[in-house]
Amino acid sequence: MDSDAEDTKSHVENTKRSKGQESLTKKAKKSKKKKEPPPVEAKVQILHDHPEKIPPIVGYFPSGFNPHENSNNKTESGSDSTAVRVYRNTRMAKRLQLVVSPNGSPVDFVGTSYTGEAAAAQRCMYALGVFDKETQTLKVVPIAANKIFRLDPKVRGLEYSDKEETANSAVSELTSQQKADRAREATIMWGTKKAKREAKKIQARKQEDDRQSQKDLDNKMKNIVVNKQALENTEAHVTRNIPPYNVDATTPEEAYPLEKIIPKVEWGYLEDIYDLLHKNGADFSGYPTFICNRIDRLKTIQDESEKKKLCHIFSYINHLIKFKDHHSIDRSSAKDHKIPSILRHKFVAMFSVTGSKRLPPEKINLLISHVLVLTLFSDQFRTDFKDISKDLKMSALPVRQCYENLGCKFSREKKVLFATLPVPLKFPELRVGGKRKR
Repeated sequence: MDSDAEDTKSHVENTKRSKGQESLTKKAKKSKKKKEPPPVEAKVQILHDHPEKIPPIVGYFPSGFNPHENSNNKTESGSDSTAVRVYRNTRMAKRLQLVVSPNGSPVDFVGTSYTGEAAAAQRCMYALGVFDKETQTLKVVPIAANKIFRLDPKVRGLEYSDKEETANSAVSELTSQQKADRAREATIMWGTKKAKREAKKIQARKQEDDRQSQKDLDNKMKNIVVNKQALENTEAHVTRNIPPYNVDATTPEEAYPLEKIIPKVEWGYLEDIYDLLHKNGADFSGYPTFICNRIDRLKTIQDESEKKKLCHIFSYINHLIKFKDHHSIDRSSAKDHKIPSILRHKFVAMFSVTGSKRLPPEKINLLISHVLVLTLFSDQFRTDFKDISKDLKMSALPVRQCYENLGCKFSREKKVLFATLPVPLKFPELRVGGKRKR
């Protein structure tokens, strides 16, 4: 009897144990089933760029600013306290600017697609995926310009230069040669033994080529005959700060070649005055006094080619004067003036110094000389310079001295002083250190 009871008891325990294991297995299977999401058959829809719409923009805050925390706080009007705005350049559509402005803060967070990290060459293409559960559709939208915007804090009201931002950014533009040199230096420092040997060979070969090139250059320089007359002309050009000239010219038009002052490639960007002449009731009040005083004479010219040429010259004078005013203390006259990019880049290279908002005196003299030479062209090389002196915000005496440096002579008729350009050109003697140069 005892043995039968023990067998029955052990059988019951085994049965309970097996049932418990089965229940545990079922629970594990149920938990696994709950964790595994059901399969979804979604339609993938790729949205391409639209010329009138800006794709999504991704920005990050390296300063640690959290817009979600601020957006939970509402202003008295009930709007979010953090404003987000996107700007697009009207002339260069790929240039974007993202501005995040916390309410009540004097700081804006600004990111652009043309400076800093976003302007660097990126190997990755970015896109944003949005899944619509109702329609079971996955929409893939490209990120604007495939860039990730770094939102840096900027104090509202202060001016920031794009050149300074680019110089201070972590990523700067490098030439292909600079990139190759940096890659070779990194290989020499961190590469494998084989890679290091190859990089050192290339570096040694390059140094040898540089030494050989210097020797060849030195040998060539020994055989060069210096043209002292040309050197003196170049020295005079630099010292006088005047446009390119021809001392052997037989006509005033040839003394200062117009094509060297305004190349033909720039003429297509100087059509503004010519277009206004053909509009009824056109307003020229925004132009310098020198140009306004000659509009009536322009209208009487029958030869369209000559009229167009003078219009181009007047337009170029206008851009030069506005560029000078923009870099002066009082910028009000040039505040809303837009200079074509091809001319703006040229003026910056010719007249300004990198990193300075004000023009140095020698560059101002060079700009004024360009303006005065063009006034001679516009008035058939006999001009009354009272109005151009007013436009340049100068008195008549220093303007007269500038005309003299250009080789001009002066004549008075009916109490009006005219500047004329005789040929061949004869410049006044340069003064060096208070003494006349002989």
